[in-house]
Amino acid sequence: MKKKLLTAEPTIHETAALHKCYIGEWTEIGARTRMNEVTFGDYSYCTDEVQINYAEIGKFCSIASHVCINPGNHPMWRVTQHHATYRRAAYQLAETDDMEFFEWRRSRKVTIGHDVWIGHGVTVMPGVTIGTGAVVGSGAVVTKDLEPYTIAAGVPAKQIKERFSRQVSRKLLEIAWWDWPRDMLEDKFDELNDVEKFISKYGS
Repeated sequence: MKKKLLTAEPTIHETAALHKCYIGEWTEIGARTRMNEVTFGDYSYCTDEVQINYAEIGKFCSIASHVCINPGNHPMWRVTQHHATYRRAAYQLAETDDMEFFEWRRSRKVTIGHDVWIGHGVTVMPGVTIGTGAVVGSGAVVTKDLEPYTIAAGVPAKQIKERFSRQVSRKLLEIAWWDWPRDMLEDKFDELNDVEKFISKYGS
C-alpha cells in the first residue's frame, strides 16, 4: 500500500465540500466532509463524513469520522420551526433568505482549541468551547464548555478526568508548542513523546 505524504498544501478529498473556509498547512480533510465558514488550523485533520459549521478549529486537532460540530438549529420560537421560514427563497416564499436567522447561527460559533481529539460520532452543540488538549469520547454530545486537558464522554458529555496534573496542563499551555515554526518543530519533534522531560526542559 502506497504511503500517503502530506504537504504544506492542504490535502482535501475530492468529495469534500467547503464553503468560505480557511484551511491551514499540513492539514487533511476526509471524504464527504462538509464545512461551512470554518477556520481549520495547521496540522489538524478530519476523517470521513464530518460536518462542521461556523467554527474555529485550532492546530493539531484530530477529528474522527461522523463528527458533527455546530449542527443546524431551527427557530423553535416561531410558529413553525421548518426551514421554509429562513430558506424561504427556495420555496418561492420570498425573494431572499432570512439573513437575520443565519447571523444568529454565526453568533453561536463553536471554538475548539489546539491538540483536541474528538472521537467517532461526537456532536458538539452550538456556542460550545472545547479547551486545548481535551479529549471527547466517541458518541458524546457536548452541550457545555470543556476545560483544557480534560477527558469527557457521555450524553450529555461530562468530565471523566484530567489528562495531566493542573500544573503540567498550565505549563503546556504556557509553552504553546503548537505555535512553534516548522523548523523548530522538526528539531524538537522527538521530545513531544515524553511529558515529564518536555516540561522540565521548556517549562518556566
